[in-house]
Amino acid sequence: MKPHDWLADFEPDAQILPEHENALVGMCVQFGRPPVALYDYDVIIENLKVVGMSYEEAVEFFDFNISGAWLGDHTPAFVLSYTDEKDGSQV
Repeated sequence: MKPHDWLADFEPDAQILPEHENALVGMCVQFGRPPVALYDYDVIIENLKVVGMSYEEAVEFFDFNISGAWLGDHTPAFVLSYTDEKDGSQV
């Protein structure tokens, strides 16, 4: 089963980013709000770099066109993982 199909089974109204299916982490749930798709910020930035954007261009594109796009109550959420600056490990 593809990740977006899995998500649709739980929340058919969730807004998805088809071109970033590999960045889907799961669902984000919060009291009183509908579940939304949760995507990995770093994977999306890498996807944008693969299509020819520099890191700076990818971040600007993401900020304006992806995380800055309000799609209603089912707008996706994005996670930026904590990285320990001392050893580079993620927690």
